[in-house]
Amino acid sequence: MKLVDNVIQSFCVAKVFKENTLSINSMDFSSNGETLISSSDDDSIVIYDCEKGTYKKTLNSKKYGVDLIRYTHAANTAVHSSTKVDDTIRYLSLHDNKYLRYFPGHTKKVVTLCMSPVDDTFLSGSQDRSVRLWDLRSPNCQGLMHLSGQPVANFDPEGLIFAVGVTGEGVKLYDLRSFDKGPFTTFKVPHNKDCEWTGLKFSPDGKSLLISTNGQALHLIDAFHGTSLHTFKGHMNTKGMSIEASFSPDSQFVFTGSTDGKIHVWSAETGAKTAVLTSDQAGPVQCVQFSPKYMMLASASTNMAFWLPTVEEGL
Repeated sequence: MKLVDNVIQSFCVAKVFKENTLSINSMDFSSNGETLISSSDDDSIVIYDCEKGTYKKTLNSKKYGVDLIRYTHAANTAVHSSTKVDDTIRYLSLHDNKYLRYFPGHTKKVVTLCMSPVDDTFLSGSQDRSVRLWDLRSPNCQGLMHLSGQPVANFDPEGLIFAVGVTGEGVKLYDLRSFDKGPFTTFKVPHNKDCEWTGLKFSPDGKSLLISTNGQALHLIDAFHGTSLHTFKGHMNTKGMSIEASFSPDSQFVFTGSTDGKIHVWSAETGAKTAVLTSDQAGPVQCVQFSPKYMMLASASTNMAFWLPTVEEGL
């Protein structure tokens, strides 16, 4: 089945999971799409089976709290940031709920965390105005960039380049092999002074960059030239929240949540609004991602919802 407008418009909630007592703050599909992991303000990590559409298990991180959970390349391990004690990043075995390694260094809240798509490298960015480059095999930071403000960062789909953005300053692109020489290009990006940048993602085809904010706009820019492609508006964010925006696996659509519980979908090509999907999810939908393998969308508020299409392509 291909993702086309009428298929997107037909998505409905197929299952709701009520494992959490507080907001889900992040989630991540495994690279094969078979499982989904989430972290919550209630200090729990929940794993779902996407193939069966079932809850799998819950792990707790009562001591350190948990945010920004990300699968590594081994489906039974993850890294996450901490919300208590300190701002160390933690590498967790999901099999037995034991920490394999700690990555200390940040002195304020970690706001960006992403794994390389190809190896054991990962990036973190913090309110301490730094971005750090790590390798899962070593507790020592492999690279450190000091910035003028709070960063957003991510890898491109090939894992050769990473982008770092600072609100109002633009986006810098670094070559992973020579990042210590500084960025090889810098893009100025139009900025609304009323909001901060809260997320940065490359499209799966590597051609564009999506910047999410804590306001009511998303920016799509060309990943090669930095030109502005579209500004997506119309979703509600009245609380200044960090609301995730994501691409469909074919890079054709952009999804985001909203504080009124709706999911907004735009065409990445034309910038036109494709759909507004409504559910019974109470409160803000902070996280939205499309499965890399299945025709399935996941959205998270306090509850986790799995969405499926109700029509077939072309009908």
